[in-house]
Amino acid sequence: MNAKIWLSSPHMGGTEEQFVKDAFLSNWIAPLGPNVNGFEQDLQLFLGNGCHVAALSSGTAGLHLGLVLLGVKHGDEVICQSMTFSATANPISYIGAIPVFVDSEKDTWNMSPEIMEQAIKDRIAKGKKPKAIIPVHLYGMPAKMIEIMAIAAQYQIPVLEDAAEAIGSSINGRKCGTFGEIGVLSFNGNKIITTSGGGALVSQNSQIAKDARFLATQARDEAPHYQHSQIGYNYRMSNICAGIGRGQMEVLAQRIKERRSIYEQYHTRYNGHLGISFPEELPGYFSNRWLTTMLIDPVEAGFTREDLRLALEKENIESRPLWKPMHMQPVFEGCPFYGDGTSENLFKNGLCLPSGSNLNKDDIKRIFAVIDRFVV
Repeated sequence: MNAKIWLSSPHMGGTEEQFVKDAFLSNWIAPLGPNVNGFEQDLQLFLGNGCHVAALSSGTAGLHLGLVLLGVKHGDEVICQSMTFSATANPISYIGAIPVFVDSEKDTWNMSPEIMEQAIKDRIAKGKKPKAIIPVHLYGMPAKMIEIMAIAAQYQIPVLEDAAEAIGSSINGRKCGTFGEIGVLSFNGNKIITTSGGGALVSQNSQIAKDARFLATQARDEAPHYQHSQIGYNYRMSNICAGIGRGQMEVLAQRIKERRSIYEQYHTRYNGHLGISFPEELPGYFSNRWLTTMLIDPVEAGFTREDLRLALEKENIESRPLWKPMHMQPVFEGCPFYGDGTSENLFKNGLCLPSGSNLNKDDIKRIFAVIDRFVV
């Protein structure tokens, strides 16, 4: 059998090992150390906009801390994009708050500003003004943040921006993760750059970043003994993982370029074929193209998303359906949902294609050979 082609596997740049080796040689094996500080500084420089960064153990940890720092409590309601990975919504439940799911719009596949405002108005009318809004930049495509932020400001609701899949994506030059009061990044093993596992909380408010670091290290008060005045968490990134991240930051621009090149190859070959479409960038939008996604209209194309997925699987090539919307998940059954069916249609007909920056020409040929059976 041919070697496995993964959807999105880690891609090392070469210097990660030296940063990790330095941590071993200096005995900085403890959770914090020079690599953590250096990684945070690298991210702050990359993101710009006066951002402050707290390096954490995961993007999920960042979302959880973000909700805590925004004052979300048990029983509160939080507007959440439905079309996303469960890690976006799970932290709402950690706190005991209630997710209010909002559907996608068709341009970016992200949270619809219009439906979001409808949801806010209706929740307020029901006596439950949402305490936060969590939009997501799906597969690296920026959400309509200008419109979302304007509506959020109108109703005075803070935005917790899930940019887990979107490091390097931007709108009019402004990086995703820097629009909301708090932004969150992920460096999971399948992301454009990785720290094995890891994430970061981002804010232009230095106190928020400082408070995130405090809470992420078990909220230990300043004292010669262990004293705690509030509940904390073990959410800080390790110095070893941060060393991997420092090496990955050196190749981030190249990785984004490679991912966008892979998207262009798919797009050039298949866009315009009957029933086949890809998400396009809006004016001023820049997507890192973390994953290339294809939408298949089975009536026009003559085959389904599942037909293609299974054909790829048979050739040992990994692909997967788009995220199953949260309002369709059994675990969130009964939660409020506002929508028009857009995300359900995307889930039914959308497929994520292999998009790793380490795909070679032979890999691409193997993938194309399978897709060509259906569309060429």
